[in-house]
Amino acid sequence: MEAEAAIDPGQVRLFFDPPGTLRMTVGEERSYPIVRLYQAWPLSRPGQNLSFLDGKGEEILSIGGIEELPPASRSAAEEELRRRYLTARVEAIDGIRTEFGVTYWHVQTDRGPRDFVVQSLSESCLHLTDRHLLILDVDGNRFEIRDQTALDPASRRRLETVL
Repeated sequence: MEAEAAIDPGQVRLFFDPPGTLRMTVGEERSYPIVRLYQAWPLSRPGQNLSFLDGKGEEILSIGGIEELPPASRSAAEEELRRRYLTARVEAIDGIRTEFGVTYWHVQTDRGPRDFVVQSLSESCLHLTDRHLLILDVDGNRFEIRDQTALDPASRRRLETVL
């Protein structure tokens, strides 16, 4: 079996068709009807170390930075990354309750009020620093508390009950 030739990022064309589905063509040679875009460090190094996977989960291309793509493809990649790594910033915690290891949250975010469920706090609550938390809910949504000490006293108390 012959290895495929390396892909030149400058020849990559990314676009949405139908809307919401990222596709890729490489010059006139190859086409990928379903493409998933991931980045290694979405919070600490956004737009860097990107990996493009096909519909089967096999890597098509890996690049060091989004700037390697042509401008139109860069725009499509930026939109896909915004959607994939959407993170709501928690501004206040109105309620938290835990039942049988499942935690139910009612919070105020920069995108409005949200209710979400976390299966296992020990696995789904990531301490990025002593004060900075990233919480992943059961649906893969991301909620960020940039500075626990900046929360109002009632929110801090509620958070302390589950951490």
